[in-house]
Amino acid sequence: MNFLHRERAELEALMPGLDQALARHPLAELEQAPSPAVAAFKAAGGPGLLVPAANSGAGASALQAVRVQRAVGARCPSLAVATTMHHFSVAGLAAAAEYGDGLAGALLESVAKQRLLLASAFAEGRPGRNILTPHLTAERRGDRIVLNGSKMPCSLSRSMDLLTASVALTGPDGVPRLAVALIPADTPGITVHPFWGTPILAGAESDEVRLTDVELDPSMVVATEVTADAVPDALNVAGFLWFELLLTAGYLGAASALVERALRRPGAAEDDPTPYLVPVEGAMLAVEAVARAMADEPWDEALLVRALTARYAAQDAIAESTRACLAALGGMSFVSSPDGSYLASAALALTFHPPARTRMARPLREHLDGRPLRIG
Repeated sequence: MNFLHRERAELEALMPGLDQALARHPLAELEQAPSPAVAAFKAAGGPGLLVPAANSGAGASALQAVRVQRAVGARCPSLAVATTMHHFSVAGLAAAAEYGDGLAGALLESVAKQRLLLASAFAEGRPGRNILTPHLTAERRGDRIVLNGSKMPCSLSRSMDLLTASVALTGPDGVPRLAVALIPADTPGITVHPFWGTPILAGAESDEVRLTDVELDPSMVVATEVTADAVPDALNVAGFLWFELLLTAGYLGAASALVERALRRPGAAEDDPTPYLVPVEGAMLAVEAVARAMADEPWDEALLVRALTARYAAQDAIAESTRACLAALGGMSFVSSPDGSYLASAALALTFHPPARTRMARPLREHLDGRPLRIG
């Protein structure tokens, strides 16, 4: 069958053996915590996917990366969600390495060679709060920066080697600005606590990470120009581009796993597959269009708006496709195996990631009117 063949070929080229390793396990086994998928990802060299070739990584393009994430999501939705957080943190480090003093480049090389996993403690969405507003505090104490607070949920919380976190750091002018901290997982003061209360996507290890008087060398904290007005700077635009595209591709992979089951069911060859096939394929084409644009167009607000558009279109496509798939699979499939209903529930979780469409309604309207894009 040609469905997903291109994505799986890309996955095999960039992470040899991962697809077969995941296929050997039942879905329920992959989606639990702890999951064998995380070890398989590391063994296949997955942490280095977006590390530039100059830093010993695979140097995958955005187009290659979204295809890989769809293939991963089709085998293990939890792994796609968890590794999205790793990949976009790596992409941010790669961007910082172009302007930094060499620390980011050296760290990238360690990620690729030692197959390190990066968890992301960037601010999650909360009602009434901007998602760029950090939930961790940072203060200068002598020659150290001390962090306090917690991140929940935090994917890869129990497998991470490094934690990347957004913090509010007051500059010389007294204005708090967004900064990015790089924290080794074994730093004193970091603890992990149960948080995720549903079996859906449990394999992503999205528990709570607490930081209590965690001390860092200032060289491990990278400041940005983002203040309380939340207008993204270039580094944040890049981060959001990677986040939206990788996340959307992974969830389209989960929906694609359900489509694949519908295509392979007895009697499917005589039916019209377009009600469940076309929405997912069309949404992936939109994601790929933005990924292609990243190769030769400016990474600006206009491109980010296109990425958000592709993501919100994918949410609608997933809802439409999963309903059609479950109807095509029928009641006996529903009662005989939990896989179909699980995949449908997992795929629909794309809706819950920030920035929510309802929160972005006014910012998108303002952007259309010529004002700077705000991430609400």
